[in-house]
This record gives sequence, structure tokens and C-alpha cells, in this order.
Amino acid sequence: MPGLLDALAPLHGKGGGIVPRGTRTAVFQQIFDVFLVLGTLVGVVVVSYMLYNAVKYRDGEGERSDEFDPPKLGELPSGSGGGRKLFLSFGLSTVIVVSLVAWTYGTLLYVEADSPGEDEAAVEVEVTGFRFGWQFEYPNGHTASKLRVPADQSVRLHVTSDDVFHTFGVPELRVKTDAIPGRYTDTWFRANETGTYEARCFELCGAGHSYMTAEVVVMPPDEYREWYESTGNETTDAGETNASASNDGTANASAYDTATNARSPAARTAAVTGGGAA
Repeated sequence: MPGLLDALAPLHGKGGGIVPRGTRTAVFQQIFDVFLVLGTLVGVVVVSYMLYNAVKYRDGEGERSDEFDPPKLGELPSGSGGGRKLFLSFGLSTVIVVSLVAWTYGTLLYVEADSPGEDEAAVEVEVTGFRFGWQFEYPNGHTASKLRVPADQSVRLHVTSDDVFHTFGVPELRVKTDAIPGRYTDTWFRANETGTYEARCFELCGAGHSYMTAEVVVMPPDEYREWYESTGNETTDAGETNASASNDGTANASAYDTATNARSPAARTAAVTGGGAA
């Protein structure tokens, strides 16, 4: 990997270059925009060419020159006449696709290479998934069911699970990584805008999977610092927040049970017949 990164370095200058820079959200958005524009352009060209040929040869009476070289199944075009166009089309398409794959792969490598180093002041948070909730633990021992982070600062997440496989993800921040029992997976992000985002589980983990969510609150740095300093008393805050995390998981499971019972045949029958009222 380092060799490939070094080879791509000239394309990744700090002043710009082919490979985009910025937060994970910005980089992935740029990749999406590039593929959207190119995909739209290719689609317009292909559909236009198909419509052109459909109109031109619609009656089957189009004249063909003696040099016309129709493609034959299992044979490589000879490179003359009509076969030359087909050969050039496939060759050009291959070059474009391979170039896009190489550019995208190089970009993703730089996303990981630009992750906060050991000497960078990054917020460290341990994320633990359980059925059906999330718990976040900070370096001072404070735990909570809500993830609070500062804006414009790198956040490194160490993700694991207490029971089964989960996947922690925050779509709006382009964050997603597996939560595996007995091991940790690391990921990072940097949020530029304050606000509240939703974290979800993206691995089917049981009956209450769809209720396994958590809030991610991005705060101004000063407010975050003030909040973090107020959580230093582990003897009270940790117990309260542990209970909060446990209660959130129980609430998620209870919400699932309520929704399931509401859909049960007995509940539907009672609702229709009025059997629930004595």
C-alpha cells in the first residue's frame, strides 16, 4: 500500500490535484459526483446512439458498403470497416473504466492514510453494540447512550460488540464499520457542521434490529469541552449513564415488542371487534 500511495502522491498535492481532499463526507461526495456526471454523460451518449441507429435502420433497407465488417460471434473484429468502430468502443470503454477504478481506489487509500495519527489530538471513543442499543465510553470513564463530539476535530472510534455481529454507521457522516464480539475495529470521521445525526445498526442482529439507533450530537468545540469536563466524576455519572444506556436498549426492545403485539392476529381482532373494551 505505501508504494501505491507514493506513486499517487503527485496527483494529491495540497493545493488540489486529481484525488480530492477533505473530510470523509467531502471525499465520498466528490467520488459520487464524479461517477454521477460521467454515468449521466455515458448514458446520454449510449441512448442517443441507440436511438440514432434505431431510426436509421428501422426499415431494414440501410445500404452497406463492400467494406462493412459485421461482428461475428466468437471472433475478434479485424479492425477494418464497421468492426473498427466496435473495437475502438470496447478499447476506449476499458481505458475509462480502469482509470476510474484506479482513481477511486487511490482516493479511498488516501481517506485512510489521512486518518488522525497518534500525535494528533483526536477524540477517542469506545463504541459497544448490544441488542438493541449502543454505549459510548470516553477516556475519562464516562459512558452514555448518546455520542457527543466536537465539530472540526477528528474523532477516532473503537467499535466492538457485547453479543452478536452489529454494524455501526452514521450515513450523513459517511461512517460505517463492523462491531464484532471479542475484537475492535477502528474508524474515524471529522464533522464540520454542528447538529444531531442518527447512528444505526446496519447488520441484521435480531428482532429489534430496526430500533437499534443512537443520537450523534456534534457540538461547538467550547461547548463540548465544557460538557466533557463536567463528566469527570465517574462514581456518579458513569452509573447514571450506564443505566441510561441499558434503559435505551430496553426501550428499543420494548418498542419492538409493542409493535409486534400490535400486529398480532389477536390484537387486530380485538381492535376490529372492540373486544378490548369490557
